[in-house]
Amino acid sequence: MSDPTPQQVRDFIAAGLPCSHLDVEGDGRHFFATIVSPEFEGRNRVARHQRVYAALGDRMREQIHALSMKTLTPAEFAAATPHHP
Repeated sequence: MSDPTPQQVRDFIAAGLPCSHLDVEGDGRHFFATIVSPEFEGRNRVARHQRVYAALGDRMREQIHALSMKTLTPAEFAAATPHHP
C-alpha cells in the first residue's frame, strides 16, 4: 500500500466530516491539516480530534502515520483569518 498524498488525506477527511475549509499538507508519512467544521461547535480540542479520527477510520492506523491538526469552528476560523480591505 503506497503512502497517501495530501489530496487523498483531504478527501478522506472530507468524505467523513462536513468542512467549510480544509487544507492538508504533508510528505506521505506526516501531515498537517487545518480543518474548519460546524461540527466542532461546542466541542473541546480532544473531542474535535476524535471526530477527525472517526472520519478517517482505519486509514488513520493503516495509512496515515502522523497527523497534526488545527481544528476550528467557522467563527474561530473567521476570527483567525486576516481580512484585507
